[in-house]
Amino acid sequence: MTLETVVAAPQDAEPRYLQWTPVIAGALAATALSLILVTFAAAVGLGVSSTAPTWRDTSAALWILSGIYLILQAVVSFGFGAYIAGRLRRPLVAGPADEVESRDGLHGLAVWALAVVLGSIVAAFIGAATISRASPSIANASAAEPLLSYELDRLFRSARRPPNVDLRSDRAEAGRILLTSSGHDGVSTDDRAYLTQLVGSTTGLSPTDAERRVDNGIANAKTALTRSRRSTIILAFSLATALLLGAVAAWAAACAGGRHRDGAPLPEWMAHSDKFARRRIVIQ
Repeated sequence: MTLETVVAAPQDAEPRYLQWTPVIAGALAATALSLILVTFAAAVGLGVSSTAPTWRDTSAALWILSGIYLILQAVVSFGFGAYIAGRLRRPLVAGPADEVESRDGLHGLAVWALAVVLGSIVAAFIGAATISRASPSIANASAAEPLLSYELDRLFRSARRPPNVDLRSDRAEAGRILLTSSGHDGVSTDDRAYLTQLVGSTTGLSPTDAERRVDNGIANAKTALTRSRRSTIILAFSLATALLLGAVAAWAAACAGGRHRDGAPLPEWMAHSDKFARRRIVIQ
């Protein structure tokens, strides 16, 4: 008698729990769509904060609208990439429905995590390129320059100052003093007197005029720092909310993609869109 050994074909084996090809494809698609949507928002002025002096005129409504747009673009981008991953993933040959849904959802979370890493890398490269292209005077400026540049311009404005005078050290020192205006105690009496003397000697103003200009500069700096702190809180909250909701959207979209792949009944929100698609096909 001859014994024959039957070996299962490789294609009959169960696929690995995590398939990287659909995950990478979905993450690239999510990152690309997110970059497009963020670039569009920046082009139309939906920015929570900016280094330009005109950001002071931004209303709270525009800040909130920018935060909502940031959340929506994250949900759309992560959902789009996760749906691609769920649709491309190799299905199970045999397994319970909850196991199939769990694998699809985990692929969606993998797309979300990889897309977040890719987005952070892209943002880091853009930030590094922006800093490298800055002029040496901006690159070597103090921490207060991007935020309080307008206040420092008004503080040292003078029509009698000779041209080509280097005020970088004076502006840096004045900027560090103005940054203390947002503290609990504000600018100290000694710093205020020193700043008045510095402005008077640099601009040629009388002590009374220099003191008045310093008082206005301190008040304006405190207002600018308060608005900057408020916009930073809104940006941080919007970003955290966008990432959390993006993870939920990635799980749901990957499960929907898996249902579409396996021919299972689609969720209610996808069933309506599928009906519209069938109607267009019948009309054509």
